[in-house]
Amino acid sequence: MATTPADRSPESSLSFLREGYRFISARCERYDSDIFSTRLLLQPTICLRGRAAAALFYDPERFQREGAMPRRGRRTLTGRGGVQGLDGSAHAHRKAMLMSIMTPSAVRQLGQLFADEWRARLPIWERLGPVVLYDEVGRLLTRAVCAWAGVPLAEGAVARRTDTLHAMIDAPAALGPRHWRGLLGRRRGERWIADVVRRVRAGTLPAPEGSALHVIAAHRDERGRLLPRRVAAVEVLNVLRPTVAVDRFVVFAALALHDHPAWRERVRADEKATECFVQEVRRYYPFFPVAAARVRRSFDWQGHHFPRGRRVLLDLYGTNHHPELWPEPERFRPERFTGWRDDPYGFVPQGAGPHLGGHRCAGEWLTIELMKQAVTLLATGMRYEVPPQNLAVRLSRMPTLPPSGFLIEKVRRTG
Repeated sequence: MATTPADRSPESSLSFLREGYRFISARCERYDSDIFSTRLLLQPTICLRGRAAAALFYDPERFQREGAMPRRGRRTLTGRGGVQGLDGSAHAHRKAMLMSIMTPSAVRQLGQLFADEWRARLPIWERLGPVVLYDEVGRLLTRAVCAWAGVPLAEGAVARRTDTLHAMIDAPAALGPRHWRGLLGRRRGERWIADVVRRVRAGTLPAPEGSALHVIAAHRDERGRLLPRRVAAVEVLNVLRPTVAVDRFVVFAALALHDHPAWRERVRADEKATECFVQEVRRYYPFFPVAAARVRRSFDWQGHHFPRGRRVLLDLYGTNHHPELWPEPERFRPERFTGWRDDPYGFVPQGAGPHLGGHRCAGEWLTIELMKQAVTLLATGMRYEVPPQNLAVRLSRMPTLPPSGFLIEKVRRTG
């Protein structure tokens, strides 16, 4: 039996919050091992990274999601009763419902709505001084995804609803005011959408056939029962919230175009280059740091023991930067994706494994389409300048962004 390295600290929660995305990988490198044990939130925890670890972590016979997400995450980011915390047939049934929304035509439709919103906003950006891209793109995405999902959204409510969704995204690994805003955002978001679901079910609010709102409001569980209104609200938010979170990837794409200007010309000339660029942004820049599960029943793996009920964290950022999977992982090199074939366990910015039956993010295809639209618009649909600002990406903050939100100025339409 192999000896699983143990973190030296008796309780590592503060270190995790202080070190952020590098917490797991730093210890893997220290112990020369892709697995170690520690204590987080006063619980013994096993931390993993790498392709083999991802394949293990997404084995439903060995791991479950129920009770895996820390309570602070359920109360802000994911909500209670949603697909992320289900297992077995209940998960498969709910996930199939969500994946039925993600048809190729629906993915393209959302991308087009987002691009149309962006183009409609350009004349306003031209008249403004410096524009905070993160703030603007978040609101564009909120408008687009609500229209796509069938959720009514008054123009005067766009900023408020975007702030609500941002608060949920920003809160799980935060302390103090950021976390409190997430708790409030979760309550407000669920009240908002639960009322929308109530009106749809009462027949007073039409929901477009096939829209996310229509599908989720009408969905019945394995026993033929409608989802409780609050759970239906959680699942609608599980469509809206991750879509709005793509604004972080869009900011990182703008940062990458700024730091690597030669790629601006390449994406203008070649659609395949755009795809490679988007995938490298997703690999290189930090998004969601870890995924959590619990051991379903005790087992041994590669000589390491996994006791029943133990919380396990998979390092998503560290796997995407693993030197055995990605040569020169700390270099931004989109060309590495030329001719690349999808590896569901080696490339894990939004989880691993199959989309349809597993716990990989249901909205990953939406993310890629939205990012491709954004990169095309940044490179070919507009000219702008990037004024001096703080563009450092702190890996100690989860989730992270450049502190400035990426300022642009002197915007002009092209084409």
